[in-house]
Amino acid sequence: MAGFVFVSGRPSLDYAGTMLWRRTVRTELLTDPDDLSRWFAEAQLFDLVDDPDTVGVEYARRVREAVYDVVTASLDSVSRTSTGQVEFDPESARVLNAAAATPLPTVELGGDGVARTSGTTRSGLSLLARDAIELLGSPDLAKVRECSNPECTRLFVDVSRGGSRRWCGMAECGNRKKAADYRRRNKQHHP
Repeated sequence: MAGFVFVSGRPSLDYAGTMLWRRTVRTELLTDPDDLSRWFAEAQLFDLVDDPDTVGVEYARRVREAVYDVVTASLDSVSRTSTGQVEFDPESARVLNAAAATPLPTVELGGDGVARTSGTTRSGLSLLARDAIELLGSPDLAKVRECSNPECTRLFVDVSRGGSRRWCGMAECGNRKKAADYRRRNKQHHP
């Protein structure tokens, strides 16, 4: 059972991170409906009221890949036209727009005065698609980075004081890099 990590600063970017190591050994974290249900539960965005099925998982993966595609295209100056506009894969834009058009999770105030948010798999994907679309039009887009680990493809919003965050997370790639650097330095000083 893979552990989900929520270090990206935006739900849509955390969701895009459910595919690991895109450039090398692609690792799918959403292998079945239980994984998708677990991701929604661990993300704590809302209470899922349906059980996703296999078709729902396939659709969820398409939405995830569309999020990743449009955000990385926005970061890549190569995908900008001469006027500075970003050229997205039209299919990715279509998938995101269709997902965003689905109703959002429902917020209700209970008799006990506690607000509860609940929804379906599709409404959760709508929330994530809208978050990605909003990110593309926000000042946070300029702060989006990809992890400095050449094998890691996790995206995150860098809100560090100096804008110098390099790693998706210290518990993930940052500690690995620090440990590797330590071993390399130690080996150089103690052959």
